Amino acid sequence: MGLDLATAPISALGLIAGFGVAVASGSRALGGVVLACCGLLCIAIWLRRDGRRIAARLTAVGLLAFALSHVLGLVIGAWPAVLLAALATATACWRLSDVHRPGARAGG
Repeated sequence: MGLDLATAPISALGLIAGFGVAVASGSRALGGVVLACCGLLCIAIWLRRDGRRIAARLTAVGLLAFALSHVLGLVIGAWPAVLLAALATATACWRLSDVHRPGARAGG
């Protein structure tokens, strides 16, 4: 598994695709599988690249964003809430992990 993989897009994809699969299939469990696969991939990368502390922090961010998206969805709608959760999670992934990856370039 490459340590130069950016986890920001993987984490965002997990939230967005997981919700999309759940809606399209009518199966929350199937959406959860998509979300879990992306989350586990991110965790594996963080553990190898950044260590347990960062992996735990980013896992907590992802879980919190997932939970808060449900509450926020009641206020602004499900898709906007999922997109905001994905953005927040991806931003945290970039700032705490991806910017330090071997393949990252200065300025982006």
